[in-house]
Amino acid sequence: ALAYGLDKKRGDRKIAVYDLGGGTFDVSIIEIADVEGENQFEVLATNGDTFLGGEDFDRRIMEHLLSEFTKQTGMDINNDAQAVQRLKEAAEKAKIELSNQAQTDINLPYLTADSSGPKHLNMTLTRAKLESLVEDLVVQTIEPCKIALKDAGLKVSDINDVILVGGQTRMPKVQDEVKSFFGQEPRKDVNPDEAVAMGAGIQGGVLSGDVKDVLLLDVTPLSLGIETLGGVTTKLIEKNTTIPTKADQVFSTAEDNQTAVTIHVLQGERERAQDNKSLGRFDLTDIPAKPRGLPQIEVIFDIDANGIINVSAKDKETGKEQKIVIQASSGLSDDEIEQMISEAESNAEEDQKFRETVDIKNQGDQLVHATEKTLDELGEKIETEERASIETAISELKEALKEDDKDIIETKIKTLSEASVGMAQKAFEEAQAKTNNNDDSSTTDAKDEDVVEAEYEEVEEDSKKEENKS
Repeated sequence: ALAYGLDKKRGDRKIAVYDLGGGTFDVSIIEIADVEGENQFEVLATNGDTFLGGEDFDRRIMEHLLSEFTKQTGMDINNDAQAVQRLKEAAEKAKIELSNQAQTDINLPYLTADSSGPKHLNMTLTRAKLESLVEDLVVQTIEPCKIALKDAGLKVSDINDVILVGGQTRMPKVQDEVKSFFGQEPRKDVNPDEAVAMGAGIQGGVLSGDVKDVLLLDVTPLSLGIETLGGVTTKLIEKNTTIPTKADQVFSTAEDNQTAVTIHVLQGERERAQDNKSLGRFDLTDIPAKPRGLPQIEVIFDIDANGIINVSAKDKETGKEQKIVIQASSGLSDDEIEQMISEAESNAEEDQKFRETVDIKNQGDQLVHATEKTLDELGEKIETEERASIETAISELKEALKEDDKDIIETKIKTLSEASVGMAQKAFEEAQAKTNNNDDSSTTDAKDEDVVEAEYEEVEEDSKKEENKS
């Protein structure tokens, strides 16, 4: 965008950068805002395909040449490395020539030989034939454009400029497809092979202070979060969030009297923690021993303008805190980032099933814990027959929780809930009676407890309280 001089235009603008290079495809949606005379560049969203690029176009042409040669000579030269290399070079040359002319001749004398003598390849390739060979590859670039626009919260009509980057965008078929999708002629006034280098030079000037009135804002390429109960990833910062940014969420313990938690920092789009990239771990210790769910542990993610991530965890009661600093990019290349996004998209259905199963297992585990606690507190006030029914339902649910059958777990949760209705009523009546019979001192204590309980409930609602995996 800098290379195309879009930093010189005044007024707010939204642009799409369509980058089809030799090995990968990327599209970025960028907003340029005029903030008090200074152009602010903000990346709203990115998407792409790490397995699509100019080399794939070359390969289609080469495969066509191999097929034609076999038809002409009856020879299969797929295993002739030298001949295949010559075909590859000829394919790339033909592709380049067909960006500027309607047809080209391909002449490869002495491509190979057999007992009857040398074999040559001599054929004409038209632009129309080339476009039919690669049409699906060109169309394949449009889906990432749709996703990027959706992630940015924009429509095609919101885009003011479309700029082309990468040598493969010289192909007329690519330009036509881009024009058709975005509904406007893409910009071609900068050499697409040089645009990135030129823009990088200008950005270097911005960072060094030689270029004024330009502010560059980046985004997080992947979501960031932590591992929570059941091995799931709980995201605190979603991908494509503009940096600098900060997010916090309150978690709690998963076991009674748990005095330490491990904060496992993750990067990626998968629901299962082990499928994402681990950025680091640290422990928060000396948490006061309390029943599960009561300790309040605030986890904060803070990303600065350079992409450096500061993660902290603090016990809100004691103020004890631990931190970790993670350097920008964390060793992931653009290709690896795109691959992780692609894998998340292709495994979305499987990941959703995993998340639902973990959620229902956590729900079942919480129900078992709460029911056992109430049974213990009420003691002999529960009839023998009712207690036996509840204990049987608890046992069956515990067995179901050992497996990953979501439907069975849901059934057993329903069974235990129904078996516990009477007990829950008794527990409520007990609590009411205790409140009514307490003296003034006890009443004051009860009010104090209510304050803590209300604070706990508020955290659960506003901060999306999650149980943290120990």
